[in-house]
Amino acid sequence: MGKPFFMRDKFLTWGAVIVIFTLVVALLIRAHYWIPILLFCIYCIGVYNTYQTKHAILRNFPVLGYFRYFFETISPEMQQYFIERETDGKPFPRNQRSAVYRRAKNLSDTVPFGTQLEVNHRKYEGIKHSIYAKSPKEELPRVWVGNEQCSQPYHASLFNISAMSFGSLSDRAQISLNRGAKKGNFYHNTGEGGISPYHLEGGGDICWQIGTGYFGCRDEQGNFSEELFAEKTKNPVVKMVELKLSQGAKPGHGGVLPGVKNTPEIAAIRHVKPGVTILSPPGHSAFSDAEGLLRFVQRLRELSGGKPTGFKLCIGDTREFEEICAKMNELQIYPDFITVDGAEGGTGAAPPEFSDGVGMPLEPALIFVNRTLKNYGVREKIRIIASGKVLTSLDILRAIAMGADMCNNARGFMFALGCIQALRCNTNACPTGVATQDKMLIKGLDVTDKSERVYHFHKNTLQTCNELIAAAGRKSYDQVDASMFMRGDEFDRLSDKYFPDVLGNVDKVQS
Repeated sequence: MGKPFFMRDKFLTWGAVIVIFTLVVALLIRAHYWIPILLFCIYCIGVYNTYQTKHAILRNFPVLGYFRYFFETISPEMQQYFIERETDGKPFPRNQRSAVYRRAKNLSDTVPFGTQLEVNHRKYEGIKHSIYAKSPKEELPRVWVGNEQCSQPYHASLFNISAMSFGSLSDRAQISLNRGAKKGNFYHNTGEGGISPYHLEGGGDICWQIGTGYFGCRDEQGNFSEELFAEKTKNPVVKMVELKLSQGAKPGHGGVLPGVKNTPEIAAIRHVKPGVTILSPPGHSAFSDAEGLLRFVQRLRELSGGKPTGFKLCIGDTREFEEICAKMNELQIYPDFITVDGAEGGTGAAPPEFSDGVGMPLEPALIFVNRTLKNYGVREKIRIIASGKVLTSLDILRAIAMGADMCNNARGFMFALGCIQALRCNTNACPTGVATQDKMLIKGLDVTDKSERVYHFHKNTLQTCNELIAAAGRKSYDQVDASMFMRGDEFDRLSDKYFPDVLGNVDKVQS
């Protein structure tokens, strides 16, 4: 095979010829001097490309190599708008994103012409409806959080905003989320970045997440500060406290705030230096074993004045969680809730090996946590919160069937804010102004409109939950269990029941 035409040697030769030719023509006709000037500039860029050593594509294909980087930059948008079908798209397919957008805008979420899913595929999941369906309730479901060791129990919504820090999300995004939470009477998790003024601006209920960096309640050495924590939890909008051990996007890996996002304002809120990349430690400095964890949870509950306190984790080594449960009974210390994050969770940026290969998925994790708490006799004392791609009403009911009492979601509420899944959350270039600190991009996010969308997404999603359990003949969420659901691979076995003679004949022929 011959060399491609635009190898660097031919670019240098033919580029010089074209530039000289256009310059001669321009001089003869005494016009259009901008053409040879433009070509000369392009030629100079090409010459630079041939001598630089960082990019092999540009070195071998001067100037033209830039198109490769351009198309790589817009590949998520090209994929969404021109290639993917309704059921395609990762992490969330177009049909799920569209459902969130319609519910957030309070529009009809009906779809025409039937399902596009492969209903006989093993990944298909559906609800077994009842011929004795009930009338759906209008009241949205709520759950009490707080055991006998908690003096300020909280009546939480079944569906709430999962952890997203100010810094990861913009100020207007946080204000919109909090105003929506206030109107819809559900809570807004702060994320590990601490309580910012924008988490408080709307007056909505807050779950304060404390991570390994102790942002917002740390001393100059980065250790936990009881004084700062106690002072901030006095705020009446702080309803719950969540200690983050690990998260689904990167279990065992500390959080990352890029330096470009670490503005002086964010640094002041987190009590860190501005302009530098902030890496949360992988583990906590306040404890190092199960006993230390439970005593720290107890101390947080005492310092907060008895507010519901629990911890969040992505299940990894199951023996460690069993040890925590055993220590609960030994020490007689019981957290008010445990948030189980699945490995499929992920608003935070992480190395691909952590996103793709570390942690237990949500469904088996919920089943394990629920059964383990029951085995140790502590299930009735602790609420289980599911977090990890719990986006649709069906996802919520599936999580409840697997053992959850309530659910948190992050990316669904980001979609409600206008997120288009551009996959630029970690670049400070989010085009919708949701996951960025770029002031020009943030200006595009209208707080009044987006807070209404957050409210409607929450309300319409839970109303659909009510309709689904009514269609299944259930009267309450206490009756939701795994028997409500069916999988596509169950239908494969129908052939054994309805056509056994045919299968028998096939076996005979093969033998």
